[in-house]
Amino acid sequence: MNFFDTQKITVSPKAETPGLDPLPLEVKEPILCHYTNSTSKLQIARVTNISGWYFERVLFSGQHLLFEAPRLAELEIYSGELSSIVLVDKIPCEHLWVIEEAQKEDEP
Repeated sequence: MNFFDTQKITVSPKAETPGLDPLPLEVKEPILCHYTNSTSKLQIARVTNISGWYFERVLFSGQHLLFEAPRLAELEIYSGELSSIVLVDKIPCEHLWVIEEAQKEDEP
């Protein structure tokens, strides 16, 4: 087999990937959030305060993260070098909320 050969990959619809778990069913109106890694270091973004939901992403310098989350979620930002990693920020997802144009027009 060489680099250009293709293989059929089968994925079970019930398989869950730790970083891609869907929001809990009780979350009826998630909000769209945006975060940018504006540092020169690698960051890890995590939400840990929502029961039954696991969310974690690795962000490279300058990378943008767009995600849906419950209003009460808090995004934890970890940063570090080599073998140490430190919690550097905890941001309420309401502060990261992307207000869409249609929503702005509906507001007085």
